[in-house]
Amino acid sequence: MTEKDHWEDVYTNKSSEEVSWFQSHSTKSLELINNTGLPLFASLIDVGGGASVLVDDLMKLGYSKLQVLDLSLAALKTAQERLGAAYQQVEWIEADVTDTSLKHLNVDLWHDRAVFHFLTEKVQRQKYIDNLTHILNKGGHVIIATFADDGPLKCSGLDICRYNHNTLALELGEGFSLVSHHKETHDTPFNTKQNFIYCHFIKNDNK
Repeated sequence: MTEKDHWEDVYTNKSSEEVSWFQSHSTKSLELINNTGLPLFASLIDVGGGASVLVDDLMKLGYSKLQVLDLSLAALKTAQERLGAAYQQVEWIEADVTDTSLKHLNVDLWHDRAVFHFLTEKVQRQKYIDNLTHILNKGGHVIIATFADDGPLKCSGLDICRYNHNTLALELGEGFSLVSHHKETHDTPFNTKQNFIYCHFIKNDNK
């Protein structure tokens, strides 16, 4: 089974509220996005956003240039159906961030909650970072949340890589400067707990 087949199966056979990563509101992500001070007309992309409600909350706050990228069409359709006619205000991108060139995009903020930790091969991570580097404007913001170094070893039956703020900064490289990092314990719908690390970076002006 390919990675795409895996995620299509997940979102076809489970509701968005039945997966372990479900959040009724992306509170920490919203807090970090608001802390950037970006104007409401800034361009934001949610990588792996799928069925996440982050896009709903960003629209309610008044952000007008939103893109949601996900490998799973079923996940994207879940969010579109939830938004109703308002879904037309968002650019939806069905793609693998490690296997698709996004160089036609320009964004001021890149958000990713729980994609990067699934990239267990160095080549995947490098392609991800290449896309990030090419489409993020100078001085742009990066918010990445992964399983912390004391978090789960697997998710959705797949192996993952765990990080702390230092190891995540090393992965992104010298083109990005760490602004802040925060631990969060996520309560799953199954009454279990998952430890996440949220990191906020800024793209250096010379990159």
